[in-house]
Amino acid sequence: MIKVLNIVGARPNFMKIAPIFREMKQRADEFEPLIVHTGQHYDEKMSDAFFVDLGMPRPDIHLEVGSASHAVQTAKIMLAFEPVVLEQKPDWVVVVGDVNSTIACSLVCAKLGIKVAHVEAGLRSYDREMPEEINRILTDSISDLLLTPSPDGDENLKKEGIAENKIKLVGNVMIDSLFHNLEIAAKSNIRQELHLEGDYASMTLHRPSNVDSKDAFEPLIDALIDIAERIPIVFPAHPRTESKIREFGLEEKIGQSEIKLIEPLGYLDFLQLMSGSKLVLTDSGGLQEETTALSIPCLTLRKNTERPITVEMGTNRLVGVDPEAVRKAAFEILDGGFDASKAKIPPLWDGKTAKRICNALIQASTKR
Repeated sequence: MIKVLNIVGARPNFMKIAPIFREMKQRADEFEPLIVHTGQHYDEKMSDAFFVDLGMPRPDIHLEVGSASHAVQTAKIMLAFEPVVLEQKPDWVVVVGDVNSTIACSLVCAKLGIKVAHVEAGLRSYDREMPEEINRILTDSISDLLLTPSPDGDENLKKEGIAENKIKLVGNVMIDSLFHNLEIAAKSNIRQELHLEGDYASMTLHRPSNVDSKDAFEPLIDALIDIAERIPIVFPAHPRTESKIREFGLEEKIGQSEIKLIEPLGYLDFLQLMSGSKLVLTDSGGLQEETTALSIPCLTLRKNTERPITVEMGTNRLVGVDPEAVRKAAFEILDGGFDASKAKIPPLWDGKTAKRICNALIQASTKR
């Protein structure tokens, strides 16, 4: 029996841990899984609703660290998590993605000699101005098992000197959640509630580089308003983004446009919204993957991506943040310039990644 602490901290983590936890519970003779919520993101819309939508039980342990600067939040998670590890004595700690909870919990385990498995290992944007990139590099360097979503992850890790016997290509666990919940999400009435009768686009925007400066944010909004004249854009605003819209006085401008600014949605509602979109605009990592799996055109409003396979094989286009480039790319898609038949789904993005993760943990445990 392998005792595993599964770490969640921010909303993207929930979609990755849910299928892993579900698979572990189904293999009760092999795993004793617990969920530890650091509380890095915590409000009902950003946290509790996702647990309900994903069919996850309430966390076994909640650290309740709350929001803070990167340094303070990382330190608070470490201080709160160390006693949990000492009390629970897990065989493995599973961390996912690249948030502060990921590196904080990994550091605690490295100091205490507890095995760490990093799900979504090996992703690189090669932009160290992104806090997430620092988290990814450091977590991979101290993890005992590196579970990669795509072949480029394996190559990145090998170049960094990670031993090949620690690296295991398992596929993309986000796609497990996507495929598992598509049929459930079809019961959502979100499209009717938003009166979406024809084609529409969906959008998310939350990265500090895009929304924290009015000089960067307002020109992007202007470009999106122009695009919305051709196709309505539904914009569930992250709390951070919504506060910046108010701070910069952009509410009236957006309100007079065909951009539908709404509150954050639960996972199932957003999945139903996204899956019916003609176009998705985002600066999120997960949406680049989900749209690739569903063959939906995606424009990524960033200068780089840690998921290049979605550009190389899938439906994602990295368009940067120049407003004119964003307009041009969106109009090209709306004018029929996108051929979904040429896109491919990356290997092992098949909805069975959680099984391979659990198998890898079993195999790694028998080698100890």
